[in-house]
Amino acid sequence: MKSLVQWSFRGRIEWNEEPVPDVTVVVIVYNDADRLSRAVLSVLHQSLRNLEVIIADDCSTDGTPAVAQALQAADPRVRYVRLDSNSGGCSAPRNAGMAAGRAPFIMFLDSDDELPKHACKSMLLVAERTGVDFVTGEVMRIFEETRATGLWYPALFDGVRIVEGIRQAPEYFHDHLSTNKLYRADFIARHGLRFPEGIHYEDQLFTAQAYTLAHNFAVVPWPVYTWRLSADPASLSISSSRHKLQNVADRIAVARLIDQFFTQSGNADLRPFKDEKFLRHDLRLYLDDLPFREREWTERFAELLTPYLDELTTEAIGSVSREQRICQYLLRTGRLDEAKEAARSLGRPRIAPRQVSRESGRTYWGHPTPKHDPDGCRELDISEWHLDEQPFLSAPLRHEVHTLDPAGLVLRLVLRTYDPARLLSNPENVAAQLWLSAGGAPLKLPFQYILGGGGPDVYTAFVEIDLRLIPLSAKGFKGRRHPVVVLEHLGMKRIDVVLAPPDLVPMRAHLPLHATLAGHDVRVACEGKGAGRLEFTWSRSGALAHAETLVPRVRPLRQKVRQLQRKLTGPRAKALTYRELQKLPVDKGLVVFEALEGRGYTDSPRYIYEEMVRRGLPLRAVWSYSGDRSAFPESLNLVRRGSWEYVRALARARYWVDSHGFPSIYPKRPGTHYLQTWHGQAIKHMGFDLPALRLGSPERQQKHRDMISRWDALISPSEEFERTFVRANEFTGELLACGLPRNDALVRCDEPAQLERARAARARLQIPDGRKVLLYAPTFRDGNSSGGSIRVDLAELVEKTADEWIVVVRPHYYDRFTVPRELGHGVRDGRTFPDINDLLLASDALLTDYSSVMFDYANLRRPILLFTDDYDEYSTSARGTYYNLPDIAPGPMLTTTEELVEAMRDLDQVRTKWADAYAGFNARFNARETGRASETVVNAFFEGDNR
Repeated sequence: MKSLVQWSFRGRIEWNEEPVPDVTVVVIVYNDADRLSRAVLSVLHQSLRNLEVIIADDCSTDGTPAVAQALQAADPRVRYVRLDSNSGGCSAPRNAGMAAGRAPFIMFLDSDDELPKHACKSMLLVAERTGVDFVTGEVMRIFEETRATGLWYPALFDGVRIVEGIRQAPEYFHDHLSTNKLYRADFIARHGLRFPEGIHYEDQLFTAQAYTLAHNFAVVPWPVYTWRLSADPASLSISSSRHKLQNVADRIAVARLIDQFFTQSGNADLRPFKDEKFLRHDLRLYLDDLPFREREWTERFAELLTPYLDELTTEAIGSVSREQRICQYLLRTGRLDEAKEAARSLGRPRIAPRQVSRESGRTYWGHPTPKHDPDGCRELDISEWHLDEQPFLSAPLRHEVHTLDPAGLVLRLVLRTYDPARLLSNPENVAAQLWLSAGGAPLKLPFQYILGGGGPDVYTAFVEIDLRLIPLSAKGFKGRRHPVVVLEHLGMKRIDVVLAPPDLVPMRAHLPLHATLAGHDVRVACEGKGAGRLEFTWSRSGALAHAETLVPRVRPLRQKVRQLQRKLTGPRAKALTYRELQKLPVDKGLVVFEALEGRGYTDSPRYIYEEMVRRGLPLRAVWSYSGDRSAFPESLNLVRRGSWEYVRALARARYWVDSHGFPSIYPKRPGTHYLQTWHGQAIKHMGFDLPALRLGSPERQQKHRDMISRWDALISPSEEFERTFVRANEFTGELLACGLPRNDALVRCDEPAQLERARAARARLQIPDGRKVLLYAPTFRDGNSSGGSIRVDLAELVEKTADEWIVVVRPHYYDRFTVPRELGHGVRDGRTFPDINDLLLASDALLTDYSSVMFDYANLRRPILLFTDDYDEYSTSARGTYYNLPDIAPGPMLTTTEELVEAMRDLDQVRTKWADAYAGFNARFNARETGRASETVVNAFFEGDNR
């Protein structure tokens, strides 16, 4: 880009034929010579070539100047700016870089981080197309110690959007980084935005001002910044140095500067949103670390924090969780040890307080006395947790090691379990074990509880851990493991963490136990993060350690060995082996079953298998599994999906039966017959109706055709399925025109076997007598696995219906969901059931949105409610739908929780009003469902097989 006219800082016009970059990237650095090149090169290698890099050096004293000068000499797009003295923060170098920039857009980068290749170009295109004041995008965090990755507030970046001012979406105050944004330089200049110098966490003020002053801003859902979190304690970033009390003071000081800005600029109405962000983000970081702090640090922290807590708005205080409000109250009142105890349960609803008190129908955290401590009772009231109504699987417990006594290679452990929900009121009815592994099968140690050990509802157990009994592989084990307590009651099993002793937590030190066995050192400590679990650490010693020290010397050889191992055991090698195995004769009695890509014993393959077994057909079944083996009956012959055994079974089997698709790298041999059951009728576009496939490359399209061409037979549950799914996938093989085998149980729901399944499921869910069950099964939203499909306000729903209903939430298996602590009395997690039919049979009504589960559920003839508050957005998305939902809906389309509550209160009216639509829905989609689909399929595919 060329510019003949450019305004100078003094306001006169100057002629200048130098290229003007599109984007300036300011890279700030201080004593970071080793990483500076990586950061700068991540900018120079951007797909946007017309940019400039300003290296703003905060007067480094190491080799940074030489590295910066070399980068400047190597590429004319790099300029080096060095401050005369060290400012001790990020603000001064960023301000200097802004002053030196020439581009109409500007970004900021820290020297220890990087920009993804298309960051600049992708945001620039959005900024130019929309004309917004700035663009903000997702941040990818890399934890260098583990190489794990995580996204920064992914819920904020779930799609492209234009926000017309921060009041339209004040949740973006949580996005307080300056580095994941592309700003218009004239926007910054017009408002005189600068980073505050002499204080850390300068991003927060700068970003709060930018959000407040911007007429509009754009949000993009892809990563535009790579934030690397160092594993080296000596090189922690400012934001990671939360152990420094000055950092606490700086965060609070910046928060006050933002408050002043709101007041002075006439934006005081934004204060509650910023206060909420302070509590949920800034304060929460310190509270998460609180269990690991020394007493003196905690005292000083409370002194710094308490005055500012008193200044926060009531709305913000009320927006955070009850357990966080308890922590805040305990800090403010000087009850520091109790605050640490409470902090260990933050965000962990299954960790209970040590003690609760019950008085006059109310439940309190700890032991406040209403008569003498009314403020404490108000602040510590946890009646909303409904502890006496919590189910076994999700009620809070607290397993905490009270004492540890090492005796050689045996660790004697006194375990205290705090049980305010009174799950162990009859401990003899609960089987208890402590599990501990060292990378292999766990050592399982049964134990028994005795009542007592520090108050009511406290149980004590004595466990001896003999380290010699923990299985180790031949090559040993190096790593950390944490024991867990496993409790079983009436067929239900729960697994809970074991917390380290309270007096060990602040020290983060090792116990006296330091044992050596089988070529290993074993130490016991408190985990230095999270809730502070008891932690066992294995490290190799002796000959194993000596072999380990040789690894750095032979690293190139080790890398070659690993590459060879990958070649010998990877997908390509397995595909080649698969082809060789196909030269062997077909095993005419072998059937490979797979459902939901190996996730469980479920879907139509399950019911086809059971019919095959019922008839006693001379066939042997192998089931594929990809996760937890407990999702399958013990009697099944299982092979791990992708293993060598899996490859061998697929290569030799005469029959394949699955509900999704066997891996594409395994072509079907002529002697194998493949039955595709599929996993539901289609609402969303499928196959070549998807734009991504229809407009995709010829190679991608051919790969899809190759997948489909393997199918010899496909179950077709309706003519609509043939019009949509079959056509869209260009399937031309045999159609088995019958219902789905998985729906046989639903059509025959009044038979004794299905009534017993419903009863057992309700018992496992602990549904109180007289309560009805609403099964909430929303569909997955493409690109969002953070719980975005749960759109109903569960708190409001439970508040208004819990006296009559229990809500069982069954999200898509790609989605994440945790039952909130305060809703456990009215909400159950349905994901522990491998087969959703158990939940369908146990329910009284279904709540869904656009999930194909509605087709299955209609076979029960029970009410179907549709929560479709985002229907316009969903139906016009890139994927699209086959139907206008109002035209086919078998029940009311609801858009608010209040409408849902009204419908649940008068289901008889719903049944009457929607009877004709329901009948039409079943006639259109379920006419082939007779309850005998499994028999039909086995007759046609197995017994009728003359191929």
